Amino acid sequence: MYDCDKECRRRGTAACGECPCSEPRGNRHSVNWLKDIDDGCPEVVEVLFKNTRNGFYSNPDHLPLKIGDIVAVEASPGHDIGKVVMTGPLTQIKLRRMPPRRDGEMKKVFRLARTSDLEKFEEARAREHDTMIRSRKIAEELGLAMKIGDVEYQGDGGKAIFYYIADERVDFRKLIRILADTFRVRVEMKQIGARQEAGRIGGIGPCGRPLCCAVWMNKFVSVGTGAARMQDLSMNPQKLAGQCAKLKCCLNFEVDSYAESSKKLPPKDAVLETKDASYYYFKPDILTRTVTYSTDKNVPANLVTIDARRAFEIISLNKQGIKVDSLAKGQGEAVQKEYVDLVGQDSLTRFDKSKKKKKKPQGNGQQKGGKPQPRQERQEVKPSQEGKAQEAKAQKPQKAQRPKNGRQPAPKGKSPEGRERSQNSPEGNES
Repeated sequence: MYDCDKECRRRGTAACGECPCSEPRGNRHSVNWLKDIDDGCPEVVEVLFKNTRNGFYSNPDHLPLKIGDIVAVEASPGHDIGKVVMTGPLTQIKLRRMPPRRDGEMKKVFRLARTSDLEKFEEARAREHDTMIRSRKIAEELGLAMKIGDVEYQGDGGKAIFYYIADERVDFRKLIRILADTFRVRVEMKQIGARQEAGRIGGIGPCGRPLCCAVWMNKFVSVGTGAARMQDLSMNPQKLAGQCAKLKCCLNFEVDSYAESSKKLPPKDAVLETKDASYYYFKPDILTRTVTYSTDKNVPANLVTIDARRAFEIISLNKQGIKVDSLAKGQGEAVQKEYVDLVGQDSLTRFDKSKKKKKKPQGNGQQKGGKPQPRQERQEVKPSQEGKAQEAKAQKPQKAQRPKNGRQPAPKGKSPEGRERSQNSPEGNES
């Protein structure tokens, strides 16, 4: 079994609070990139409560707080229990971005949470689910057009926050009285949107990562369909909507990059004139800055993809009355990349193919000692055309040439005496 205390003492990380197993995990945990700057006891700390609710609190007693400490903070009324998620100079930077408080005063940290505080806090959290179910039934009986999405009890159990969703304004004054009498707590109603509800519930997005609204997003910006059109996405509501049934927040993340790149593309109403045909704007690839043109306005026909620079060049030449030979001239022919299965990885039977076994050499292929001799590969040399003509001449029978005086020519390499002997010999006369 893994002993955390023993391992931390061995590595010397228990005293400095750098134990990896004590690192806080949850929503809205920021990376403290200014942790090397030590300011002693922090004056302001960021405290995280249930799900996505957080706040900034002062430290008037100069408590040595660090990330991960459970503290009791001031609430109205009583106190609340939360976890410290940020200290040091980075808290001051984040605090400047927050809107100013109405009362102008910052609530303070009372103390580190005691055992009695944590026990009372756990008892209050155990009642949250039952309270939410009962409150939904009460709102339904009253006929209110609202949905209570979550309930959060304060750390001391004396106050409960009811988060609800409603499309229209709801008069819940009677509901508050009934809830206060039923649960014996102080009731606070807080309206949230569909995006905030998804952030409080949490989940996994289509990208495979936790929802941005549940992890790091504090402010929600309206998302329009223009962001999807700018990125050339299909206007399919099922693909563009998130788990909150609203347009995905991530559609706004890359709009600026697409808007900047689209300025460097040719206009859509420009027609490229060539000697063969006229090409119309069909489809752009914004990030690669290429445009696909078609010879028909409505139907994709004879598609040609060229670079944006080449398109601007052709437009300028057309304005001068010059028609180019082809769109792809100057940058090579327009190559339509076709899929080629080089490795055979798309074949379903690629693992079923039996491997051919090599036959062992037999008979003459072995030496006396039993070791096979290396086979000598024959190299077949294809004769050239000149070699074939010479072979054909050599194979044809040559006609004997008769001399003009009727005598046969003497064999080469023989002297005149030898020639006379061959003529006088009986063998020569017979021949």
